[in-house]
Amino acid sequence: MNEVSVVIVRSLMAFFTLLIFTRILGKQEVSQLTFFDYINGITIGSIAASLATNLNGRSLTEWVGLATWTGAVLALQVITVKSRYISKYINGEPIVIIMNGQIMETTMNKMRYQMGELLEQLREKSIFDISQVEFAVLEVNGKLSVLKKSSYQPVIPKDLNISTDYDGLSAELIYNGVVIEQNLKQVNLDRNWLEQQLRAKGINDPSEVMLAHLNTKGELYIDKYSDFVTDSADFSERYDPKEGQ
Repeated sequence: MNEVSVVIVRSLMAFFTLLIFTRILGKQEVSQLTFFDYINGITIGSIAASLATNLNGRSLTEWVGLATWTGAVLALQVITVKSRYISKYINGEPIVIIMNGQIMETTMNKMRYQMGELLEQLREKSIFDISQVEFAVLEVNGKLSVLKKSSYQPVIPKDLNISTDYDGLSAELIYNGVVIEQNLKQVNLDRNWLEQQLRAKGINDPSEVMLAHLNTKGELYIDKYSDFVTDSADFSERYDPKEGQ
């Protein structure tokens, strides 16, 4: 039981230490991580796990190792922000794979980027004909950014000189049954107006509402906890291959 207590204490210490350090390092979307960032994340997590469960070593030394590694990553972040040269060396830089409709084979060979990978990433962007591509750039996170040729780009209202209405952000008025008074004030409305809107929908109390938001057109969207949908749809049952034969 003594070892169990030690593991619990060290796990909590590792958990909150890792929480603090990750907050210090800042937020970054997983899809935007470079390979170096990914390896650093794995290493920091591994040190934290060792801090929690390795009873043969002293927790202080492992905590110092975790703090040192995190400090090194933080220092490198600051340096790469201030120095574009070091940032290019550490994180890499975007590489043009297709230029003016032509595939850059030499660049692909240097990057060890295969044709199959290029075609796969183009298909993920609904591009099945490579002749439609004007430029393609391989980003530092491994994703492909594509600019289609002008003749293959979708038509937008501006191209047809069609005016459009402003479509901004919706304001959340109720979230998990709680009225957000601050958002009501920002849209120049009050609780009485909101309660009138709810009663018109047969809702007697805001606690019955999971989410309610108001768009810039003045339309109120309401989603109640007690919806009439009893079960989620199972799309695997919608089609039987044998019946299609």
